Amino acid sequence: MTHAPYRTLIGLEVHVQLKTQTKLFCRCVTTFGSPPNTQTCPVCIGMPGSLPKLNGRAIELARKTGVALHCRIPRLTKWDRKNYFYPDLPKGYQISQFDLPIAADGYLDIEDPRARFPSKRVRIIRAHLEEDAGKSMHDEVSGTADSRIDLNRAGTPLLEIVSHPDLASPLEAKTYLTELKLLLQYLDVSDCNMQEGSLRVDANVNLELDVDGRTVATPIVEVKNMNSFRAVERALAYEVERQYAAWKRDGKRKGDVPKETRGWDDQAEVTRSQRTKEESSDYRYFPEPDLVPVITDEATVTATQASLGELPADLRKRLQSQYGLDRSDSDVLVNQGPRFVAYFEETVRQGGVASRTSNWLQQDILRLLREREESIERFPVRPNRLAELLQAVEERKIDTTRARDVLQRMVEQGESPSEAMKQLGVRALDTGELESLCRRLLDDHPRIVQDVQAGKTKALGALIGQARKIDPNANPQQVRETCLRLIEQAAD
Repeated sequence: MTHAPYRTLIGLEVHVQLKTQTKLFCRCVTTFGSPPNTQTCPVCIGMPGSLPKLNGRAIELARKTGVALHCRIPRLTKWDRKNYFYPDLPKGYQISQFDLPIAADGYLDIEDPRARFPSKRVRIIRAHLEEDAGKSMHDEVSGTADSRIDLNRAGTPLLEIVSHPDLASPLEAKTYLTELKLLLQYLDVSDCNMQEGSLRVDANVNLELDVDGRTVATPIVEVKNMNSFRAVERALAYEVERQYAAWKRDGKRKGDVPKETRGWDDQAEVTRSQRTKEESSDYRYFPEPDLVPVITDEATVTATQASLGELPADLRKRLQSQYGLDRSDSDVLVNQGPRFVAYFEETVRQGGVASRTSNWLQQDILRLLREREESIERFPVRPNRLAELLQAVEERKIDTTRARDVLQRMVEQGESPSEAMKQLGVRALDTGELESLCRRLLDDHPRIVQDVQAGKTKALGALIGQARKIDPNANPQQVRETCLRLIEQAAD
């Protein structure tokens, strides 16, 4: 394997919209898709004399996330003003947290099911609460180049989760984001809908190179405007190559290039320079005078820990140890969410074999859910009926192909497995029927018999196909076994 002539360092800043009914410092709702500027009040549009009032639910959700990320929850956290001037920031500052965030010094373990990189622990620097800005809408279609401001989002509660630069590749970054999103969804602290802006990602990336026995680093570049995890992966892959090419082209300069913010152009698949990157001093942080600090005692942290429930990493391990699933299968089940895992476990409790249940859920059930655009909670075939169908397959009363036909009818007609099998004419052939069918096939295909006697057992595949044409209820495995037995008996 060829190694790159540099080391990639990636740190991610993930902005998560918390699942609250109202904004962080006022009672305006956070509903997505409302007409512009219809969810505003004097507080969130920065009218003189208006005062913020803290949303306690946002504190609870932020604390819950911090505990799940193994963060230290400080006894005291305070608010700061982050000063910058954008048209969509009505107050001219953002209420955020600077030196005393609500959570700090945590980690998230990641692992690739396909083992493309070693499992690793990604350290979390901090997770802090802040209010969102509004949204600038640019008219680039009609030619007037107008810009309008929608302040519906202004004041929406965000939790910014900042990682150390522990990620060494775009794939690791995508895996981290996938695992973090899954954790947030299991915690039910955010819907993490990137299309609606509930989860946004900025990436800080640079390279380290060994030059003449010493380490040289390229300037850190912050990459913005990535609207999917796939876009993050592609943007980082491009940016890594761009930085290395620039370092070679520009004479391998030693730090005279400033830090930069670049935007990802998804159509052109390139990053484009936007501005020099700001430092914390550029924002002139100072304590927010209109909000008191938040105090968290040890009992509250303990209660929060107890309320987390089973999280994805632990759930994967349990599925593997309790049901004998491999890492990949447990990963697919867990990634569908806790209700999907609950459906799996209930099906197994009702009599489904774990491995077969897992396979059917991953293939047939997921396919039907996508086709019907349904969630597992609304799926018409409940676990007890799926278990009954899978038991019939396990006991070889019905083969897999016919069982899929039965499942389809169960979904469409709401019937039980036995009712659906009766309506479809599905039944198991008795020993006499099966043997008679196989003798007929062997008599009609003497060449195949000769091939099998010569050790070419794959030739039986043609007979199995013929058997299904004659009687759709013929079980392929039973046809194969019976034909082999009859051929052996004839040879004796």
